Amino acid sequence: MKVILLQDVKGSGKKGDLINAADGYARNYLIPKGLAMEATAGAINNKNIQDAAKAHHAQVELEQAQAARAELDGKTVTVSARAGKEGRLFGAVTAKEVAQALNEQYKVSVDKRKVSLSAEIKAFGTYEFDLKLHTGVVARMKVMVQEA
Repeated sequence: MKVILLQDVKGSGKKGDLINAADGYARNYLIPKGLAMEATAGAINNKNIQDAAKAHHAQVELEQAQAARAELDGKTVTVSARAGKEGRLFGAVTAKEVAQALNEQYKVSVDKRKVSLSAEIKAFGTYEFDLKLHTGVVARMKVMVQEA
């Protein structure tokens, strides 16, 4: 019997998969527990429509990330920090501060986990970092740390 899985089923497949299951397994376990539904023509059509919508949304997100990369690639973000003697910072400039500066200066809302600093920033100067916008879409940017 052909069924469409509504949830991940160990040993059978992932949510949304169209599988061929034994009649008894489908009728007595998968369908009553709400793990699957019978693959009728209407259900298969709905699944195809949902898959197409997911693919379209993923494509739109990828295009937006590529446009953001084109806009941000090579730009410099300025972060102000306090320092003591000899130009050493109190603490370090973190990815969180860089993400906040990106939001303030370029109106780009990014999560601090998407900012990839190569090393801790503990002195004034200009440093490069990667901004992960999407899977496979990375913008190379610079952060300039200056005195507050």
